[in-house]
Parts: sequence; structure tokens; C-alpha cells
Amino acid sequence: MIKIHKIEPVQPDAQKLIKALDKYQLSIYPEESNHLDGAEELSHADVYFIGAYNDSKIVGIGAMKYVSEGIKYGEIKRVFVSEHARGNGVSRLIMENLESHAASKGFSKLRLETGIYQPEAIGLYEQLGYTKRESFGGYPKDDPYSVFMEKVLP
Repeated sequence: MIKIHKIEPVQPDAQKLIKALDKYQLSIYPEESNHLDGAEELSHADVYFIGAYNDSKIVGIGAMKYVSEGIKYGEIKRVFVSEHARGNGVSRLIMENLESHAASKGFSKLRLETGIYQPEAIGLYEQLGYTKRESFGGYPKDDPYSVFMEKVLP
């Protein structure tokens, strides 16, 4: 059974997945199109970082940054599931946890950036009610590799 709880991104098991995600992203996108927050940035008080565990083994991570730039929204970051745990609904559980946390903190919108070579992620986000939108925050407006999405929470 998968259990999800808040963890510190500097933990060794979390670091292992952060590094695996970095390696994966750098293998499919040019460096300038990777918008990867490191453990230090993910450790800030305005970030909710979670781990998904199968028994005592970490199998996934995800984060939500609290953003206030004109409007208040949460930005989904670093959703990643280890290769051996994919296809079992772990990413959906991570997203549901992040959405629940966002709602409990009074956020009415969630935004995210993903890449064009990640159709499974885009499909999951669409199933969860995210729709494509223009770039936001400090992301480049003309990056051909980025896909920007948003969901209005109930």
C-alpha cells in the first residue's frame, strides 16, 4: 500500500529520485529547457514536498510551491515516480495529495510546466482536469519544449 507524507528534499532517498529526474529530463530536453528546482529551493518554507512510499521504500516525489504574483496559486513541481513503480497509480496519488494540500491552504488554482516529450504526464494532468495555458511566472514564453497547464480547484 502506498503512503504519502511530507518529507525533506535533502533526505538521501528523496535526493536519489531528484537526481534520477534530473538525469531523465537532461536526456530528453536541452539544458536551457530544464526548469529544475534543486533540494535547497525545495526546502524553503513556501514549498510542500512529499514522498510516496511502498512499505519503507520511496517510489515517488512531488512538490507544490506557494506563489503570489498578482494572484495566489500553487505550482506543481518535481512529480516523479521511480521506473519500477510506474503504472500503479502512484503519480495520481501524488497529484491528489498535492491538490488536497493546496485546497487546505486556500489555493484556488494550480499551475505546472511539463514537457512535450512526456505524453503520459500530460495525459494524467488532463485526466485530472488540467488545461493548457500560456506560460506563467518566469518561464520563457517561446520555449518549444514546454507545455503549461492549470487547474481551478473546487
